[in-house]
Amino acid sequence: MTDDVMPASELYTDSFAADPYPALARLRAERPVCPVGSPRFDSWLITRFDDARTALTDPRLSKDLYGPDQHYLKIFGPNSEGLNRNMLNSDPPEHTRLRRVVSQAFAPRRIEALRPRVASIVDQLIDKMAPHGEADLMHEFAIPLPMTVICELLGVPPADHDRVLDWTQVIRTSGSTSRPPAQERAAVQEAQLRLHHYLAGLVRAKRDDPADDIIAALIRAVDQDGTLSEAELVTTTFLLLFAGHQTTADFLGNAVLALLTHPEQMELLRATPRLLPAAIEELLRFDGPLPVASPRIATEDVDYQGVRIPRGAIVGVAINAANHDPAHFADPDRLDLRRVRGPHLGFGHGVHYCLGVSLARMEAELALGALLRRLPGLRLGVPLAQVRRLPAASPFRGLLELPVTFTA
Repeated sequence: MTDDVMPASELYTDSFAADPYPALARLRAERPVCPVGSPRFDSWLITRFDDARTALTDPRLSKDLYGPDQHYLKIFGPNSEGLNRNMLNSDPPEHTRLRRVVSQAFAPRRIEALRPRVASIVDQLIDKMAPHGEADLMHEFAIPLPMTVICELLGVPPADHDRVLDWTQVIRTSGSTSRPPAQERAAVQEAQLRLHHYLAGLVRAKRDDPADDIIAALIRAVDQDGTLSEAELVTTTFLLLFAGHQTTADFLGNAVLALLTHPEQMELLRATPRLLPAAIEELLRFDGPLPVASPRIATEDVDYQGVRIPRGAIVGVAINAANHDPAHFADPDRLDLRRVRGPHLGFGHGVHYCLGVSLARMEAELALGALLRRLPGLRLGVPLAQVRRLPAASPFRGLLELPVTFTA
């Protein structure tokens, strides 16, 4: 890291958490490739669309965090290997092998067959909220919807959903409590260990009593042809569990808040439901749940915009900054549900393009459509400034809560 570092005090603030886009615009214009100090770890941030798109497929920027330099220790901590050594944090050919095993389970045709069940879960959750005239949409809807869906796909018993959710929320909300940093790290590590122990036990149980679910299919990949190791089976299960609900939950919260703060766009969508597919893409571009792509490591010195990123540096591709690049999107800070669909990076790009994109789009379409249809008079229940968010330095952009009111 050079002396010319953008300090955390200029980026990771409460005002940045509320609206990071003015600061990201300054970086994109003045320092498009910039070393950044962070409460989590120091990295180099790439903010322009063309550079971001290139970086996401640059073979010199490795996703393998578990090589001899053990970059994962700085990024995830000492207990992460049991859960995070998976296809997200690997390069081809390992990534290709690991992804191939699960790709069929998320094929668009198979996901579309889940539409009636997802619609049923959406309606059940709204049924619980509708009579009361108020709700916390994060905890009563946005989080339990994708968690229920992915747990059912994996084969997690319904009786275990709540405790699995509790452990994943400890990881998701790290840094948002009043605990000292050491206690916060200890809580995350404890949640990781409990999740690892639980998932390993679930795999053992399903080996003895197979079912028609994704975990059973992964077990067959281990037992029949050795495609996965036992450890990879557990880490792959965790990745599908966490990624399968976390980003969708945060997207739903961000999307509803964007609509509530742009009432003319919300009314347009309510009056014109056929806009939903395009609206989902625009809402994802406008305020996506992954502000920076998962970390990459420079395997050699690399140049972007005439700036040299040194070998061994952690590189962050700023997805949300790229998705507001005026070189690619006219008036990018304006929410426009009629915007002609452009090549946003909200689902990534290249070999690490989101595996669950069909599921995420379908869940979002059913969820947003039902909320607008079934909750008339939907509005924020508190002033916008009081909406509690994940910390600015979190790897996720999302809400801790979303209080709303509506006509009961």
